Amino acid sequence: MSIKLLAVELYRAQQNVGHIEAQLEATPLSALEVVREELRQAQAELRQLRKMLDDKKAASSLKTPSRLY
Repeated sequence: MSIKLLAVELYRAQQNVGHIEAQLEATPLSALEVVREELRQAQAELRQLRKMLDDKKAASSLKTPSRLY
């Protein structure tokens, strides 16, 4: 996946986490655990995408030839 596509997916995941966090505040106690689990899963996806993007950026910087002065 390209860096641009990873960045778009990362943004989508960040928005999703923010939405679930807002939803968590308005959730009644009876459904709180369900929303917490959804938040944990969304945060795990966010961490995974962030790591993938960081790894991709690091790999692309290694491919760039360095200039010798």
